[in-house]
Amino acid sequence: MLAYIVRRLIAIPFLLLGVASVSFVLAQMTKGDPLAALVPERMMSNPEIVNAVKAEWGLDQPLPLRYVTYIGNLLHGDLGTSFTTRRPVSTDIAERLPATLELVIAAMIIGTALGLSLGLLSARFRGTATDGLARVFALIGSSLPIFWSGLILLYIFSVRFSIVPGTGRLPPRVTPPPDVTGFYTIDALIAGDLSLFTQALAHLALPAFVLGWAVTGIITRIVRSSLIEGLSQDYARTARAKGAPERRVLIGHALPNAMIPLLTILGFTFAYLITGAVLTEAIFAWPGIGSYAVRAAASLDYPAIGGVTIVGSVAFLLANLLTDIAYAWANPRIKVH
Repeated sequence: MLAYIVRRLIAIPFLLLGVASVSFVLAQMTKGDPLAALVPERMMSNPEIVNAVKAEWGLDQPLPLRYVTYIGNLLHGDLGTSFTTRRPVSTDIAERLPATLELVIAAMIIGTALGLSLGLLSARFRGTATDGLARVFALIGSSLPIFWSGLILLYIFSVRFSIVPGTGRLPPRVTPPPDVTGFYTIDALIAGDLSLFTQALAHLALPAFVLGWAVTGIITRIVRSSLIEGLSQDYARTARAKGAPERRVLIGHALPNAMIPLLTILGFTFAYLITGAVLTEAIFAWPGIGSYAVRAAASLDYPAIGGVTIVGSVAFLLANLLTDIAYAWANPRIKVH
C-alpha cells in the first residue's frame, strides 16, 4: 500500500505538467484579446501604451517562449499574476479556496446524509409509496438546473418568508472572525463567538442545501441499487434464517457492502464540486474560486484560468488516490499494487 501511494504521489507532478500544458494551449487558442483586461478602452488606440503593457506582461514574446516561461514559473510554485486583480494568482486562490471548501464540505454532508437516508428508505420499503417519494425527491434535486433551483429556493426561503438570510457569507456590516482556517463557522467557534457562528451557519445553509441536493439523486440511486442487490445475497438470507430482524440485515449486513461503490461517487463528487460550484457561488454571491474562475474566463485572464485549472486537477488526482485507499480499507479483498 505504501509503495502504491508513493508511486501515485510521484506521478502527480507529471500529470499536472500535462494538464498545465493543455490548459495553456487551449487558452491561447481562444478568441479575444487579454489586453482588454489590462488596458483601458480609451487607451487601446495608443500604440505606445499597448506595446508597453505587452512587454510588461510578456505578451510580446513568441508563444513557445511564453510557454517555457510559464512552465518554468510553475516549477517554482509561481502561478503568475492575475490580469484583473494585479495580484499573484496563488494569493487570490488561497483567499477564496476556504470559502469554496466550506461550501462544498457542507454540501457533501447534506447530500450524503440525504442520499443515504433516502436510499435506505427506498430499499427498505421497495415498491411502496415511501420508495416512490424518496426517489422522486432525489430525482428532482439531480435533474433541476442549479441556477433554477437556487433562484427559486432563494426567493422562497429568503425573499418571500425570510427563513434564512440571502446572499454572502455574512451580513453586509458584520466583521468576519479572525482568520484561522478560513471557514467562518469554525473560526467563529474558535473565537468563542456563538452569535457570529449562528449567522455564518445561517448564510451557509441554503447554498449548501442547493449544492448538496444536486448530488443527492446519484447517491440515492447507488445506495438503493446496492442495498437491493445485497439483500438478495446469501449473507442476507443467512442472517434472516438466524432470526435477525430486517432492519439489522439492512443496516448491519447490506449497508457496509453498499458503501464500497459509494466511495467512488463521493470522492469524485467532492473533487468536481470544488470547481463545479460556479452557479451556486454566482447565485448566492459566494466569494469562492468558482466565481473567480468565471471572472477570469470572461476577461481572458490566462494566469487565473491556469491556476484554477491546476487546483481542480490536484483535487481530482488526490480524490482518485484517496478513493483507492478507501477502497482497500473498506474491502480487504481489494489489493492495490
